[in-house]
Amino acid sequence: MGKFSFDVDDENFDKEVIEKSKKVPVVVDFWASWCMPCLILKPTLEKIAEEYKGRFLLAKANIDENQKMSEKFNITSVPNVKLFINGKVVDEFIGAMPELKIKTWIDEHLK
Repeated sequence: MGKFSFDVDDENFDKEVIEKSKKVPVVVDFWASWCMPCLILKPTLEKIAEEYKGRFLLAKANIDENQKMSEKFNITSVPNVKLFINGKVVDEFIGAMPELKIKTWIDEHLK
């Protein structure tokens, strides 16, 4: 794991995502170990987070281990990627996307 990506759980979600998103955008990757597209998407998101060097942070949330989080954000299918800015979800996508499309999606929200 790089310095711009980290795991989050039900206990630290507010501190690591909601609070941090008030200073820098936080992309949350809701995933599951049994989900093949999730396993394909995760290293791509980690690579982009490292390339962007802190312009956004990547939080990774395992939905099987964190039921409260999954319910709170209505996660019904994975991978589900949500972008938090100022404590709120401002955009999201579901399913694996190619690297270039993800960068374009992130760039639309970075100033």
